[in-house]
Amino acid sequence: MSRRAWTALRACSWLLASLCLTSSWHELTVFPSLALAQDWPLLVHEDFENGADRWQPFDVAVWRVESQDGNHFYSQFQKQTSYKPPHRSPLLISLLKEPLVSDFQLTLRVKSTHPDYGHRDCCVVFGYQDPAHFYYVHLGKQMDDHANQIFVVDDAPRTKISTKTTAGTPWDDQWHTVRIVRRSSDGWIAVYFDDLQNPVMTATDRRFLFGRIGIGSFDDTSAWDDVELKGVRYIPQTR
Repeated sequence: MSRRAWTALRACSWLLASLCLTSSWHELTVFPSLALAQDWPLLVHEDFENGADRWQPFDVAVWRVESQDGNHFYSQFQKQTSYKPPHRSPLLISLLKEPLVSDFQLTLRVKSTHPDYGHRDCCVVFGYQDPAHFYYVHLGKQMDDHANQIFVVDDAPRTKISTKTTAGTPWDDQWHTVRIVRRSSDGWIAVYFDDLQNPVMTATDRRFLFGRIGIGSFDDTSAWDDVELKGVRYIPQTR
C-alpha cells in the first residue's frame, strides 16, 4: 500500500471513529434513559394494592388510597392544606420514605384530577434534602417562568433551571406516563411525558446529588399509580 493510500485510509478511520464517538455521546446526552437505566437495579415498585405505608405526605389529610374498577391508586384528592413551606414551593407532596437515590430513573403513571385551567399541574420531587432544599418538575398546562419547568428550591423561592421545555403539558382526564432521569456525575436531568424516547424538559444542575423522591401537585389535585424506581441507592457516610 502506498504512503498516500495509507494516509487516506488513516484519515477515514479517524473520521469514522469520531462519528461513532459523537453518536454515542449524543445518545448518552439526549437520551440518558436508554444509555444508563438498563444497568440500574429496580429499587421500588409501587402499585398501591397494599396501601401507601411507604409514603410520607406533607399533609396526611389530603392523601388516600382509592380504587376504580378493581385498581388501587394513590389519590391527592384535596387542595386545601395546612402545610406551610419555608419558601415558595409545592404544597401537596408525598415523599417516598426510602431509599435515598443518586442516579435514577423514575417511571410512573399520573392523572391530573383538577378542572382544566392554565396552570393545571402535577409535580415530581427529587433530590429532596429537607423542605428548603430539593428539585421538582412542574408539569403545567401552560408554560411560563413559573410553570412547566424544572425548578430548584435552594433555601429560597423556587427558581427555574430548565434548558429546554415545551409550550405546556397536555393534561386531560386520562392517565399518562411520566419518566424522570437523573445523572449525578454531570447533573443531567431529563423529563419525559408519554413519549419515553424524547425528553420534553432538560436541565443540568449539581447542587443536590442525592435525595428522596416525591409526587403530588403544587396546588391542584392528582392521582398516581405504578411507580417504578431504578437507580443507585445512596448510603450516607457515618464517622
